[in-house]
Amino acid sequence: MIRATIKQFEEKALKGEGLSCAEGCALINLPDNCIFDILASSEKVRTFFKGNEVNLCSIINAKSGLCHEDCIFCSQSVHYDTGVKTYPMTEPQTIVETAKAASQNGAREFSIVTSGTSVNKDSDVAILAEALKKMQGETQMERCASLGIMNAETLQKLKDAGLQSYHHNLETARSFFPNVCTTHDYEEDVNTIKTARRLGLYTCCGGVFGLGESREQRVELAVTLRELDVDSIPINFLNPRPGTPLENAAHLTPLECLKIIALFRFMLPAKDIVICGGRQVNLRDMQCLIFAAGANGMMIGNYLTTMGRPPEEDLRMVKDLGLKPRRP
Repeated sequence: MIRATIKQFEEKALKGEGLSCAEGCALINLPDNCIFDILASSEKVRTFFKGNEVNLCSIINAKSGLCHEDCIFCSQSVHYDTGVKTYPMTEPQTIVETAKAASQNGAREFSIVTSGTSVNKDSDVAILAEALKKMQGETQMERCASLGIMNAETLQKLKDAGLQSYHHNLETARSFFPNVCTTHDYEEDVNTIKTARRLGLYTCCGGVFGLGESREQRVELAVTLRELDVDSIPINFLNPRPGTPLENAAHLTPLECLKIIALFRFMLPAKDIVICGGRQVNLRDMQCLIFAAGANGMMIGNYLTTMGRPPEEDLRMVKDLGLKPRRP
């Protein structure tokens, strides 16, 4: 009976429809011993829409710490004593050199990430614009930024300088968001994605899992992302940071992580799904199964305030699986 249900979900996803909310809830609540039946189907859906190419991306933490938002998972918030390193906007040439190094490690997309609610200082915008122009001239990488809640005017300036993709996570479901952040409204995040889409930017929007949300709220987030018609969904798994309210939270199990990835592949079958923060500590020895679960991308290199594993290990994993990095 369960195998027949999974097969029905597979067939619906292969048609490009995506599961309904009720079907998503049924999938995410399947017992763990069904995982290989789920993976057999999610792998078919990923291969149908994405082939054997893997999109590798990398980031730079271009402005660290001193964020006045109170997101309960974030070590860069001023509300928590985490000892995180703080510094102002990184100079353009440093950003470009970091992008070049990421390209040599196999990344095709590079994102400039800054802490804080938004980037609104003229001097910071000017630095970002110069970095984007230099990247455009000196690399073949796709140029992305993650700068918080932004207005159309500033995003347009950065697009004119070479920005191609904008990343801004919703973090979690609308119904659970007040438990995660109280310093801004969920609709501000939604409107930022709508603005980026309206300007013609590729939109990258997902969340963090393991914050205390229910399985049904994971489905709720997937429905919201489908309504927004985002292009790419970054999936992060909580890596609890000392000093934050979630410092003692338990890691998700590897099987739970795989079911989350599969859920998003079944619900948004044609979209890019990229596995980012928390991959190593939550999936452990089962990292290679992210692609069978439905991912067609992953972040390589270091994260914002934590270390990743050596890029050569990820590149070897991709090669061993018979997959290949997508080129610029």
